[in-house]
Amino acid sequence: MKKKSLLLLSCFAILATSGWAQPPSQPAQPLPAPAPLIQNALAREGVSLNGDWHFFTDPYDDGGRRRYFLNQSPAATPGVIEYDFVNSATLHVPGDWNTQRPELLLYEGTVWYEKTFDYHPRAGHRAFLYVGAANYRAQLWINGKPLCEHFGGFFPFNCDATSLLKDGANFVVAAVNDTRRAEYIPTLGYDWYTYGGITRDVRIVEVPETYIEDYGLTLQRGAGNRITGWVRLAANASGQVAVDIPELHVHREAAASGGKATFEFDAAGLQRWSPESPKLYDVTLSLGDDRVTDQIGFRTIEVRGTEILLNGKSIWLRGVNMHDEAPVRNGRAHGPDDARTTLGWAKELGCNFVRMAHYPHDEYAVRMADKLGLLQWSEIPLWQRIAFETPGVLDTAKRELNEMIARDHNRAAVIFWSISNETPKTPERNAFLHELATAARALDGSRLITSATNQATRSGTTMAIDDPLGADLDVIGLNEYVGWYVGAPADIDTITITNPFNKPVIVSEFGGDAKQGLHGDASKRWTEEYQESIYQHSLPAFRKTPFIRGISPWILKDFRSPTRHLAGIQDGFNRKGLVSNTGEKKKSWFVMQKFYAEMAREAGK
Repeated sequence: MKKKSLLLLSCFAILATSGWAQPPSQPAQPLPAPAPLIQNALAREGVSLNGDWHFFTDPYDDGGRRRYFLNQSPAATPGVIEYDFVNSATLHVPGDWNTQRPELLLYEGTVWYEKTFDYHPRAGHRAFLYVGAANYRAQLWINGKPLCEHFGGFFPFNCDATSLLKDGANFVVAAVNDTRRAEYIPTLGYDWYTYGGITRDVRIVEVPETYIEDYGLTLQRGAGNRITGWVRLAANASGQVAVDIPELHVHREAAASGGKATFEFDAAGLQRWSPESPKLYDVTLSLGDDRVTDQIGFRTIEVRGTEILLNGKSIWLRGVNMHDEAPVRNGRAHGPDDARTTLGWAKELGCNFVRMAHYPHDEYAVRMADKLGLLQWSEIPLWQRIAFETPGVLDTAKRELNEMIARDHNRAAVIFWSISNETPKTPERNAFLHELATAARALDGSRLITSATNQATRSGTTMAIDDPLGADLDVIGLNEYVGWYVGAPADIDTITITNPFNKPVIVSEFGGDAKQGLHGDASKRWTEEYQESIYQHSLPAFRKTPFIRGISPWILKDFRSPTRHLAGIQDGFNRKGLVSNTGEKKKSWFVMQKFYAEMAREAGK
């Protein structure tokens, strides 16, 4: 008996030294929060970490306990190590994991990423790890040490890695989890694909010890060519800040007090940005050794009664909806080539406006809209089924609103901040969105606040836009699907739309599904002819309604959706696109293109 006890004790001792007797402890949670966002990070000095990253899945979310972030070598580490990044498969970053490997198409959970890279710190500089987006929860470590944690699948973040990076070989480990939860935004159910992974650029951004963190330049409404601006320095630093716009012969300096400097000046000869002439100026901001150059356009946007005024002139928005999906290949879009193709389709259609639904799109797409002259609606992913009464959800919505505005507040193309899409009329929701609208105006008073509602009341042949949310908006978005989810296409002919708010309305969604190449009678659903009929009836109804100041059909291109199961027709795609998921134009495309050409001729542009 004594020998057996000694043998057991020996076995436990061996197990303890091998790591099996007691599992390693979970790392301290949560990890540090990201640092304030560095404006225009893609244009700053630094090192790209894009490319192939080693990965493996963690469906039980056990990697923290097993300390995968240490990136240990099974060959060089005593004991049993049951992972090996060096010999694991790879995923390309940026990119979603779902479409890179067939076995991950429907995977939802945690994936661990690892990349080894050489880095040589610059004296007198700080180094931040910048991630353009990772869906949804991202935890990061550098050289086995905790770096930061971020929640939100469509927003950039950066973390100060100065003290963790060393001269020579380094490694970064990221645990990315795309599991949907009721308290997240977006929440459990939505009609688009929840692409997981590190979907946008990753890079080391280098800045001097004292640096420009953020800045904003805006053309004042009704003040000629008067520009107001501000520059914010990191850590409330002090210093002399300069703004230069060489083409306009502008050079202004101001002293930063409490970390912020402000400017106000007239820019003689300024050419205003517009869809017809999307003029962008090189703007350089400097502080000591820190210099940041951006391309910024100057324009004003406002409302007057039921009109939308761009640069003081009434404009009718010829739009289309977009998801942030690649134009031909399946998967999340990324980079200037994807943006140029997709937005090029919008220009070919005759658009002067795009609704980038239902979340902030890739920064390359937003900047491409600036270059091409496409006005833009930008939206946080607050879409249906949101738990408005759950503690913490409003704080999450405000944080995501802040992050959206922080990245894109210098883009002339962005004229709308949208706070929600298709939310139900309840007291809790009304109070929630009122706070969001107030927060948006406080963050950026130079743009218009909007939201898309599907809560119009139908009574006989009248459709009343009576959602109380309208009181908090500058421009009301109306999603209506007469002919698809409600009635037949011809029903819209006799419907009168009423608007008690005396505000501009954009028909932010309309349309129906069609599989490209499926033809038949115009009364047969899913055919191109049925979809075409919806457009043929809808467009005259919108045109005759004076307070409708723009439209955006749903949607430019067919997109993946996990809720669309009709075999042989949908096959996992929402088929409401004017273009198929492989790039073929449907009959409805040409109806819209002709209509927009007529509208442009009437407007004289």
